[in-house]
Amino acid sequence: MPKDGGIGASSKRREDVRFLTGKGRYTDDINVNGQAYAYFLRSDVAHGKINSVDTSAASAMEGVVGILTGADFEGVGGLPCGWQVTDRHGQPMQEPAHPVLAQGKVRHVGDPIAMVVAESLEQARSAAEAIELDIEELPAVMDMKAALADGATKVHDDLTSNLCYDWGFVEENREAVDEAIKGAHHVTTLELVNNRLVANPMEPRVAVGDYNAATDDSTLYTTSQNPHVIRLLMGAFVLGIPEHKLRVIAPDVGGGFGSKIYHYAEEAACTFAAKQLGRPVKWTSSRSEAFMSDAHGRDHVTKIELAMDAEGNFLAIRTDTHANMGAYLSTFAPSIPTWLHGTLMAGNYKTPLIYVNVKAVFTNTVPVDAYRGAGRPEATFQLERVIDKAAREMGIDPVELRRKNFITEFPYATPVAVEYDTGDYHATMDKLEEIIDRPGFAARRAESEANGKLRGLGINCYIEACGIAPSNLVGQLGARAGLYESATVRVNATGGVVVMTGSHSHGQGHETSFPQVIADMIGIDESQVEIVHGDTANAPMGMGTYGSRSIAVGGSAMVRAAEKVINKAKKIAAHLMEASEGDIELKDGQFTVAGTDKSVAWGDVTLAAYVPHNYPLEEIEPGLEETAFYDPANFTYPAGAYACEVEVDPETGKVEIQSFAATDDFGNIINPMIVDGQVHGGLAQGIGQALLENCAYDENGQLLSGSYMDYAMPRADDVPFYQVDHSCQTPCTHNPLGVKGCGEAGAIGSPPSVVNAVVDALQSAGHDVTHIDMPLTPARVWSAMNGG
Repeated sequence: MPKDGGIGASSKRREDVRFLTGKGRYTDDINVNGQAYAYFLRSDVAHGKINSVDTSAASAMEGVVGILTGADFEGVGGLPCGWQVTDRHGQPMQEPAHPVLAQGKVRHVGDPIAMVVAESLEQARSAAEAIELDIEELPAVMDMKAALADGATKVHDDLTSNLCYDWGFVEENREAVDEAIKGAHHVTTLELVNNRLVANPMEPRVAVGDYNAATDDSTLYTTSQNPHVIRLLMGAFVLGIPEHKLRVIAPDVGGGFGSKIYHYAEEAACTFAAKQLGRPVKWTSSRSEAFMSDAHGRDHVTKIELAMDAEGNFLAIRTDTHANMGAYLSTFAPSIPTWLHGTLMAGNYKTPLIYVNVKAVFTNTVPVDAYRGAGRPEATFQLERVIDKAAREMGIDPVELRRKNFITEFPYATPVAVEYDTGDYHATMDKLEEIIDRPGFAARRAESEANGKLRGLGINCYIEACGIAPSNLVGQLGARAGLYESATVRVNATGGVVVMTGSHSHGQGHETSFPQVIADMIGIDESQVEIVHGDTANAPMGMGTYGSRSIAVGGSAMVRAAEKVINKAKKIAAHLMEASEGDIELKDGQFTVAGTDKSVAWGDVTLAAYVPHNYPLEEIEPGLEETAFYDPANFTYPAGAYACEVEVDPETGKVEIQSFAATDDFGNIINPMIVDGQVHGGLAQGIGQALLENCAYDENGQLLSGSYMDYAMPRADDVPFYQVDHSCQTPCTHNPLGVKGCGEAGAIGSPPSVVNAVVDALQSAGHDVTHIDMPLTPARVWSAMNGG
């Protein structure tokens, strides 16, 4: 029977009431008295030298409050990078300056050149059109491999080349991997592209800067996944504002998918301009601006080799990847193709030797950073595509080849420096095969063929690492921040609970699932628990929400703080009942003395905490509020098995997904309904990448897919009704909730499922097709079928 409340119950999302009734409060809903409006003049060339920016005519136009250019920011820090990667030779990566507004050169279409602030947005836009620019266009650096050739045009003149870093992992394995591949019975090789994507959250980015001259305090309202990180980066490294003088508020945020993790130029510019001009300044991105200013995702070109013995046992994996950084280093960009990608190349398999080489390259494109999954989808796609190809080359069933190589004993230390604490990959595969009725596939294929369609089945596995941790380890790997999380649990006198968390909710459902945990621990109704987040003035320093870390890291901090509260409440209860503290138990909102019928209600104890008439103040101070910081001991490792069935129209190449099933091991589940929703959303995005989405540039660096006219987003009729299951649970061993994280799984496991299915459909019909790069558009599939 489903639970009515607490951990494991499908409690309805309380935040949805305000969202569905139009009562959400997003950043664009915030208007500060006296505010002016900002418009950014952006580069329309990918690469050019700025000879002059003449703002004189524009400054004199009606309504203009002020115009800022790169010259105004010369004494201000640039946008910082939050992760430093050391290359395989022991040298730090090349790290170019990233000015708030372009200085000297523009380096991608959309690079901001000037900021116009006016009484209205229309006046600001008109004035921007009057700015006279003299930009000498330079050759655009677009192809990553060509960018590394001798004599190639440099994106940054002060760097030695366009190579950010040449990373090898594990470098000590390199010769052994080479020898294993050289001597293997069979080696499968695959070259593939992980296509560039635009995150496209429903709400575009917004920034509102405000300055209080009386107190010298600055406030930024912004669409952020981690307001404390924005306060730290912008205050300390860009504008030089002490943290106690800078407040960052991220109210309701309409999706992020990674793209709202980073500190962007517009946030710093609005905060800076508000002080310089003495007016609040508001900027709201248009959708077109978002395409050329929000950080993009993916964009890897990879060659992967899988070595096997005669029985199909994996012996070694070697990968060589070119990863596009874009024109500048976004906040966490260097870590995505390295520590979040290379360390997952073992997948679910006991491959003894692995070597990963990544060359990160600067190009004249929008910066690339984390997008839902961040490095894990890239690793999974390579691995699961090459395994499928290997199975066909070896004449082994693709599922059996995977099963033969599954890790079965835990904890398991991989050759790429991570240790999986728990898992059961056979169980998730068993469940998947049951759900999809694999024995019935032949009949379904025959039915499709009778209707003139080709039918294919793609099956694969995935594993991901969530809750990046611990801080001391990631610090050694180059992180320039701690990756802990925080929570303050405040109990009111009447027993209600307020949890102030450093995690941020922008679609995850924290306001529902977090109260379930607290309610379960205390034994009170979920409605008595309120979650506060998104305001650096009201919550302890936290690192925000990304990487499926909210419940595993933020939830664990909340549990630790609640445990402190409960322990103190037990002391008070012991005094009230004249019992030993060690005999006090809390269940269903009642404190009891073990072995007796004595009891006192939660509300009575909380009232006593604030009206301390019945316990000694010299032993217990009044109040009931505790804070905890939680730094994980390890990543968590969700894993699963996915299956996709497709029909392909041989006349047009159009792919239609007939069914999709996902079996995931997320450890313990707090709210099954919310978990289902997270998986559904991830699957839609993964299917979108596999079939539709592609961020494309021409050879001159012009964005060809800069609107929804040219960038194909998945729609309701592009995706099926999913079959999802998370009954196979192996709880995490090192966090108090036993949870693993679920937000990115769907986007990680689904792209190879779709591609495997399409290749299976074509090969079953006799087409000699071993791979098609994403997105699998009708044109690409038709071309592959017809020898293109």
